[in-house]
Amino acid sequence: MRAFLIVLDSVGIGAAPDAAAYGDEGANTLAHTAAAVGGLRLPTLARLGLGNIPALLPGGLPIAGVDAVERPAGWFGALEERSQGKDTTTGHWELAGLELREGFRVFPAAEPSFPPELLAAFERRTGRRAIGNRAASGTQIIEELGPRQMREGCWIVYTSADSVFQIAAHEEVIPLAELYRGCEIARELCNPYRVGRVIARPYLGQPGAFRRTENRRDYSYPLPEPTLLDRLAERGWHVLTVGKLDDIFAGRGIREALHVENNRDAERGVLHLAQRDFTGLVFANLIDFDMLYGHRRDAPGYARALEEADSFLGALLPRLRAEDLLLVTADHGNDPTFRGTDHTREFVPLLGYRPGGAGRCVGLRRGFYDVAQTLAEAFGLPPLPRGVSFYRG
Repeated sequence: MRAFLIVLDSVGIGAAPDAAAYGDEGANTLAHTAAAVGGLRLPTLARLGLGNIPALLPGGLPIAGVDAVERPAGWFGALEERSQGKDTTTGHWELAGLELREGFRVFPAAEPSFPPELLAAFERRTGRRAIGNRAASGTQIIEELGPRQMREGCWIVYTSADSVFQIAAHEEVIPLAELYRGCEIARELCNPYRVGRVIARPYLGQPGAFRRTENRRDYSYPLPEPTLLDRLAERGWHVLTVGKLDDIFAGRGIREALHVENNRDAERGVLHLAQRDFTGLVFANLIDFDMLYGHRRDAPGYARALEEADSFLGALLPRLRAEDLLLVTADHGNDPTFRGTDHTREFVPLLGYRPGGAGRCVGLRRGFYDVAQTLAEAFGLPPLPRGVSFYRG
């Protein structure tokens, strides 16, 4: 038995019922992206049933260029998140079976964002001063404070609308090993504050031409209980991750990790794994939608990434074996046409495929953890604490 769980990071499909509580009423990543570019060309996703999903949602909007099909080749539905939050960690953890009833702490946007005692302890233990200390776009704050960071050898520390403590440093001023050690210290200090992630944000270049590198690392809040990955590992199944999931799950339950920071390398990695002999789960995250296009409100770039991912899925389907299961979903929304620069609280699409199997509607699922419960049943595990499986219809 092999299963492939592909997360299209931030590809939402319409505002969730509680979107107004997050300031996200009216968001719709897929529909608005499609409208902004005059329609999307997603033949593989359309064949699986992506265009059939909006009709299942309250106020669902059609996806221009992606029509409903009479006989979808895959399982199709949508997921509603139950945890508090709309960030990467919360979404991926719920897909793996957890629910965060108490969300991670989010800090004020204006300076100072972080409590003085937290920042003072970080400076004392790392031996370097911190500047920034406010919510900001990563590229913008590096452009603004990068010259000073290079002169003074300090940290650039900032947050966002998510629960994050981000640390930026020029790789030629503060070596990566020291940046990572600084993040480990920050992770320890941030735990009492329930900060979701500490993120290393290294960059290179000169003032006016800075560029972030792919040496980013995420340091996750400790998982509160075992996930699907732990359960699979306990039963001897292989768990292989692609993308940044080894960071999001702090390595727990993971036998092999291919850590990459872009869609192209992740897609190449999944296609390679599909040709290998193994039994277990490939769990992959495609980050570019969110990191490069959603936060930067770049609808054309988002559309291109979707069409490239569709081509990748078109190449993956013929490599699946008769007993394989493919699930495609997302972890939250990030509407590139929406106000601001932050994630959006949305339903996410759910598509499944088995070679030679019949397509069917799996409906609107109340909880991302239905994915974990479905995979648990597929692998013959005891039922998980949450979720309803759609494995057998």
